[in-house]
Amino acid sequence: MRLLPIQLIAILASLGLVAAACAPAAGGGVTGKLSVYSALNESTNNAFVDAFKKSYPSVQVDVLPLAAAGELQTRITTEKASPKADIFIGGSAEFHDPLGKQGLREAYKSPNATDVDPKFKDADGFWTGWYIGIFGLAINKDRWAKEMGSVATPSTWDDLLNPDLKGKLDFPDPVKTGGGYIFLATQVFRFNKDEAKAMDYMKKLHANIGQYVGTSPQGIELVGQGQFLMGPNWGHDILTAASKGQPIEFKAPSDTANEVGAISIVKGGPNTTAAKAFVDWVLTKEAGQLNVSLSNRLSVRKDVPPAAGAPTLDSVKLVAYDRDWATQNKDRRKVPFDFFWQSQGSRAAAAARLAARCMARGQCSPVAGYVVSGRTLFNGDPGPRREALGAMARLTSV
Repeated sequence: MRLLPIQLIAILASLGLVAAACAPAAGGGVTGKLSVYSALNESTNNAFVDAFKKSYPSVQVDVLPLAAAGELQTRITTEKASPKADIFIGGSAEFHDPLGKQGLREAYKSPNATDVDPKFKDADGFWTGWYIGIFGLAINKDRWAKEMGSVATPSTWDDLLNPDLKGKLDFPDPVKTGGGYIFLATQVFRFNKDEAKAMDYMKKLHANIGQYVGTSPQGIELVGQGQFLMGPNWGHDILTAASKGQPIEFKAPSDTANEVGAISIVKGGPNTTAAKAFVDWVLTKEAGQLNVSLSNRLSVRKDVPPAAGAPTLDSVKLVAYDRDWATQNKDRRKVPFDFFWQSQGSRAAAAARLAARCMARGQCSPVAGYVVSGRTLFNGDPGPRREALGAMARLTSV
């Protein structure tokens, strides 16, 4: 007897074969190599890659881990003519948003981002927030008890100007790190965008900073080791370090800020299809729960609860943080810090970074860049030296 198609389907369904035949292959056919530039720590990178590969077993994931989001932003900009990365993950949205405005991001609105609060994602889809971090202080409890006695731990940012703290703070470099820049922007906002007052505060704070560190995790590590009494840093990372036995605690001064940790796709990257799959996966409840358990960060998903003891947005007093202003003025505000506030001995390295930005924008010639790089900064030929210093002035006034 010849079976009609509908009869055949009924028989197969009774044997449980229809679902198997119609189910998509694991990973939805996504294959190839995925190149990820990550500002996350090693343990989170490894756990995320392992979990992602369970859903997409045919994708090979290569991770370039640089905990400083600013360096990843610079690298992506440098590679714009021939993109090497597919994904930029981690770091505050302030480091992703400029890349979108430069045409270096692939617009993508993941179906898993539908319920994400609009303030945590870009309206055009150039980046999507997936975690929230709250900024505060990492304080070495042992050193504080020994050196500061009964003095209360800081409750305001102005408390960091205490002369007794001279040289006892470490600080994430605002040029390289999201945390350092968000701290800098926070001061601008708490002074109602009076930049002169904010810069005056930062110059006074400089006297109490013993070291500018290249990554935020490094700052926490040095405080935990007792090399520094305390330092501004991320609450979730401080909580994680404390859970591992380091003698540190988290304190959120009033008028603090939060970051929106973002993920974005590099335009023209080698494997955009796999990149979209990765963004979709990062925005799942599974990934949100994994991130909370690994890092104590807050998830942007409402169905993922915070880690026990983790600071939340409603448990701290937040400054009126203007994220659009912070993004649009990031390079302008970082330049004077990068050059003018460094010690004479470290100006060459700071000026080299400034020269790279100067030449990338076409605002000074290579010979001026050579001068700015520090080799002849203070005694070079007056012509290119004037050109270089003029370029710096333009950068600081953009």
